[in-house]
Amino acid sequence: MFGFELTFWDYATFVVMFICVLLGLTFIVWFAGLPGRIAIARKHPDAEAIKIMGYAGLLVAVPWVQAFIWAFKPTDVVDIRRFPREEAKDVQEDLDRLTGKTSTPKPPNERESASPGQSTTGGHSPG
Repeated sequence: MFGFELTFWDYATFVVMFICVLLGLTFIVWFAGLPGRIAIARKHPDAEAIKIMGYAGLLVAVPWVQAFIWAFKPTDVVDIRRFPREEAKDVQEDLDRLTGKTSTPKPPNERESASPGQSTTGGHSPG
């Protein structure tokens, strides 16, 4: 068919080339996700955006470099809509979602757990 005979070494060459291509693609995917993994490890509040920018930016190279730098940016968050503990809790929930961990369920409030006809004041009615 090809005008020559394929031997064992020809097939071994094809296998080695396939493995090299597979390793190269694996390295590219690992390298593209590096800024996102760094941001998650550093508990960055914008870790999801950095992760997406790392994968999408590798095609052009400049956005990937920006994502890599952004992953190391100091993460002091000042959000006037929430207190620092609430902001830290929100960031931790986002990071747990990104890493695949399940966050602990929130304990129900006493008023939410009481039935409509039941008082939360210990059975005493006011008045």
